[in-house]
Amino acid sequence: MPPKAKFTKEQITEAALEIIRERGKDSLTARALGNKLGSSSCPIFTAFKNMEEVQQSVIETAKAVYKEYVDKGLTEVPAFRGVGTQYILFAMNEPNLFQLLFMTEQTSVSNLEGVLLMIDENYDKILASIVNGYGIESNVAERLYRHLWIYTHGIATLCVTKMCRFTSEEINDMMTEVFVSLLKSVKGEQRND
Repeated sequence: MPPKAKFTKEQITEAALEIIRERGKDSLTARALGNKLGSSSCPIFTAFKNMEEVQQSVIETAKAVYKEYVDKGLTEVPAFRGVGTQYILFAMNEPNLFQLLFMTEQTSVSNLEGVLLMIDENYDKILASIVNGYGIESNVAERLYRHLWIYTHGIATLCVTKMCRFTSEEINDMMTEVFVSLLKSVKGEQRND
C-alpha cells in the first residue's frame, strides 16, 4: 500500500508558488520545496510523480493569478486598455510569476501571429473586447492586438527587469497614445479598402 500523502497537491503547489514568487523559477527544487513545507522532499512525491508535474501545477496556478488581472482589465472602460494596463500591473506586482509565464524560453519559435495564442489562454476574450469595443473586423483587431501586445510586453519587461518604473498615469497615457494612433491607422486602412 502506498504511503499516505502528508501534503495535498494544493499545499505543495502553493508552497512551490511562494518559492517562485520570492526567489524566481530557478529556485524551485525538491529540496527547497521540502524545506518550505518543513519536511524532506519525499512527501512531495506521494502527491506528484516528479518535479515536472509540480512545475506544471505551479504554472497552472500562476495562469489563474494572471487571469484575475485579465478579468479585472476586461471590466474597465475601455476594456482593451484595461487588459494592457493589468498585464503591466501583473508584471510589476508579480515579477517572478510574469517571468515564469511570459519570459521563459520556448521549445519552439512561433511566428508573430501564433505567439499570443501560444502564451495567453485569454486570447479569445481579449480579442472579442477589441472587436466589440471598437467595431472593427476580427482580422484588423488581431493585428491591432499583436502591435499593442508587443508594446505592452516591452513596458512590462522594462518593469520586471527593473530598467524602468512607471506610474499608473504614465502607463495609461502611453497606452492611450499608442492605441489611439494604431486605431486611427487601421480604421483609415479599412476605409481605403
